[in-house]
Amino acid sequence: MKQTTNTIMMVRPSYFGWNAETAKNNFFQKNEGNVLPATILAKAQEEFDLFVSKLRKHGVEVIVLEDNSESPDAIFPNNWISFHQNGDIGVYPMYAENRRKEKREDVLDILEEKGFHVENVIDYSEAEEEDIFLEGTGSFILDRVNKIAYACISQRTDEDLFIEFCEDFGYLPVIFHAYQTYNGEKHEIYHTNVMMSVADTFSIICLESITSKKEKKLVISQLKDSGKEIISITEKQMHHLAGNVIQVEGNDEKKYLVMSQQAKDSLTEAQINSIEKHCEILASPLETIEYYGGGGARCMIAEVFLPKK
Repeated sequence: MKQTTNTIMMVRPSYFGWNAETAKNNFFQKNEGNVLPATILAKAQEEFDLFVSKLRKHGVEVIVLEDNSESPDAIFPNNWISFHQNGDIGVYPMYAENRRKEKREDVLDILEEKGFHVENVIDYSEAEEEDIFLEGTGSFILDRVNKIAYACISQRTDEDLFIEFCEDFGYLPVIFHAYQTYNGEKHEIYHTNVMMSVADTFSIICLESITSKKEKKLVISQLKDSGKEIISITEKQMHHLAGNVIQVEGNDEKKYLVMSQQAKDSLTEAQINSIEKHCEILASPLETIEYYGGGGARCMIAEVFLPKK
């Protein structure tokens, strides 16, 4: 088993902007100022194209799909689909109704045409009818080598469905609660992947967002027992998307921790040094996407672990 992959899937937006449906519990989104939708889209596309170009330049194979859903959040495909080394694919129930149209069957055809093998598709979408949600690798963080899945429970991450996913895919569930401050009040963090990331030999995590001592101890011990160095970030850094990062492989299996420029700029010199002991940082400016979409570099990437035929 591998923790990182050289192949990722990304969706270039045909429509992008603030999403009122997801803003109900995504407190990273903002919608201030009178900027024309066409201007926001053009900036988002520019940031997307530069990001893809940087990844490819470093040897990452990026499969770019053109969005055909007109969802404001189609640029974040990791919420509805995940790809696994045994050939299985997970498809997930989405909280926002206007995001459910992002799911598309042609993804399987595109990947199979590129030589990937699909064994099974496990689709949890029916849970949407009961208002039960689990938004893919936004909702949970996978330690693929040690078969451990971490999830902070929220309106978008149902505990029972997460456990069902773990049973189906063979993961040990590590369940906790994490909170962020918004307008002076504590709110559940909507997605685990904004406060935590697991790489091959380390983990970036906002430990101060886990208020239960028992749950914090559980997460720390699980990470340490699986050989991960813990690099802790503050809540303020988390709000700059410093937890929304992902490790990928480039040329010659060289590894990079991918993040936005905003995320990197929020890190201290000591934190950067800790990360760079493990791998190089690859940062790209994503200000528009982060500001209006409330998601960063990790949210934009669906890792492809499917086996080749």
